[in-house]
Amino acid sequence: MSKQVFITLPVADLAKSIAFFNAVGFTYHPKMSNDDGACFIVSDTIYVMLLIHERFRDFTPKAVCDTNQAVEVLVSIGLDTREEVDAIVARALAAGGTTYDEPEDLGFMYSHSFVDLDGHGWGVLHMTGMPGDE
Repeated sequence: MSKQVFITLPVADLAKSIAFFNAVGFTYHPKMSNDDGACFIVSDTIYVMLLIHERFRDFTPKAVCDTNQAVEVLVSIGLDTREEVDAIVARALAAGGTTYDEPEDLGFMYSHSFVDLDGHGWGVLHMTGMPGDE
């Protein structure tokens, strides 16, 4: 069985976050969603769980980070093409997200980023190889 990754993020407004990630292009998974949280499929092995703050606190004794003051997490996702990188950032920005950088082309990797409605940073990249790989 393949390993699966579940990224769990706190969100202030679940309905707005669902609309945002639908617009970004992630696939909503209704069977793993309810009034306290929503699941999105990123790939066959990667899922994003969005939980309202109260539900998120059930998983940790620590306070939810104020992303206006500090960085909570940076999530990076590899995509198949540069065009996909540009497209997902454009959809995120159109849906109300922001960005803090410009696209970067390092030859072996093309990357850009967006910040979702709750201040979580998302790096999106397309890699053609790793430095040192031959």
